[in-house]
Amino acid sequence: MALTRRQFLQTTTAAGGYSAGFLMMQSLGLAGAAKSEASMIDAPSAIGKGTKVIILGGGVAGLSSAYELGKLGYNCTLLEVRDRPGGRNWSVRRGTKIELNDHPLQTCEWDEGHYQNFGPARLPSIHGTILSYCRELGVELEVEVNSSRSSFLQNDNANGGKPVVQRQAINDTRGHISELLEKCLDKRALDQEMSRDDIDRIKTMLRAYGPLDNAGKYVGSTRSGYTVTPGAGDRVGEMVKPIELSTLMDGAFWNSMLFEETFDMQATMFQPKGGMDRIPYAFAAKLGNVIQYNSEVKEIRKTAKGARVVYMQNGVEKTVDADYCFVGMPLTILKTTANDFSDPYKTIFANSGNSGLYKVAWESRRFWEQDYNLYGGISFLSQGPSPVWYPSGGMFTERGIIVGGYSSGSNTPFDALSLEEKFAASRASIERLHPGHSKELEKSLYVGWNHVPHNLTSMSRVSFDSPQAFSRGGGRQSGGGQGAGAGEGESRATNPAYEQLITPDGPLYIIGDHAAHIGTWQEGAALSAHRAVKLLNERVKAAKLTGSQAGMTV
Repeated sequence: MALTRRQFLQTTTAAGGYSAGFLMMQSLGLAGAAKSEASMIDAPSAIGKGTKVIILGGGVAGLSSAYELGKLGYNCTLLEVRDRPGGRNWSVRRGTKIELNDHPLQTCEWDEGHYQNFGPARLPSIHGTILSYCRELGVELEVEVNSSRSSFLQNDNANGGKPVVQRQAINDTRGHISELLEKCLDKRALDQEMSRDDIDRIKTMLRAYGPLDNAGKYVGSTRSGYTVTPGAGDRVGEMVKPIELSTLMDGAFWNSMLFEETFDMQATMFQPKGGMDRIPYAFAAKLGNVIQYNSEVKEIRKTAKGARVVYMQNGVEKTVDADYCFVGMPLTILKTTANDFSDPYKTIFANSGNSGLYKVAWESRRFWEQDYNLYGGISFLSQGPSPVWYPSGGMFTERGIIVGGYSSGSNTPFDALSLEEKFAASRASIERLHPGHSKELEKSLYVGWNHVPHNLTSMSRVSFDSPQAFSRGGGRQSGGGQGAGAGEGESRATNPAYEQLITPDGPLYIIGDHAAHIGTWQEGAALSAHRAVKLLNERVKAAKLTGSQAGMTV
């Protein structure tokens, strides 16, 4: 059956990933580019004068709300239950205490200067709003090495369980697929829908993309690496033998190979120097006394004039009244907090559940750099805690922090393990990739967000079991050989519960990444805040206009 250009490109992209499809589009002169822009709030600078807003939660959504509202003259109070800003944006360093429900207290004993972002850990270059905040607030960024061709793919059911270097798996896959496409073109199956010139151009591209020999066969490539690297004199080098296509087609390999093809995982990625929490602390420095720490919300009420919040601060019950309230608390916490949200919202809260991602981190000699030439990037395993994530900061120093497991922790066998059993499983994963080096791992720490007080989840997740509910997807799961982003099939665009959630309930506005189509990212949290601010501006403007007209009538 003949294929159109569109069908041919779709087939190529499905088989070879975004890069294959993009190059094919280039060969046909069809490639374009996309641009990312920061969200902007266009409003008079004093529009909020005389209007008070309570903001609940000092995560990125709450912080950016307070920051933008302050610019517009609103009188803001932000209540944060912890003694620090950031919420899930949490960088752990020496001396940090990790308190989890049903787990022993952990205290970080890493060397000075070492840290781990147990919440968000990267900033895509396409997330213009959060990057704009970094520029505006003076947060210094560095490149986050999100993927490395020197990292590994490991599958218990392939290659005898031995890890495969990603550069070989990726390039051998390209070679085999290019050979298959060359055969397809040679059979003239596309002559009816594609011109002879199109086919010749694609064949020329495939010979380079594969790369293929003059007979159109893939026999291996130096791109896949060497068993003996080239050197001086007569050392010409020996390239590795190609991996069989049947091995590469195992889902635990190809799905992980597509990790960096995901739209928001593509290079270039960034991270703040010294820790992701540089962002919330930069917000906090600007906001000053607007933030009230150690303030646990007990009640959220509607009043005749707006909203009232009852909270406990350092053991003392306090009350604050305002015209409006921005609620950035996790839905898992809202469902057990006394509130005056209307019934449809309470149904959504009641159906929220924990979708707790976890991380296990270790301090160690940088054997991944010194012995494996691995500088940043991520390795994936088919079983056990996965992936293994190598640090992008502090390269070429003696010691660093390595992540041995970053996946979903809720309702899994791993979650049921004791703390020591979790560490043992993480150590075993690193040992499978780097035999003999697990003995160098020290000072382990674990954070499972479904066990973190005042969060009980890494994101707000709601089941489709209720017609009032929407799905938050599976998060950035990477275990079981699934590339990060697996299970993220979010269906909010046409779901009534999502529309309900983003609609103000009288004076109450829901903010957070669960109120955006960019779930789990700080960009989504910031954009939800911007949207709420814009909605409030329109409402305040209309109220002032109505009041002005009433005065003229009198």
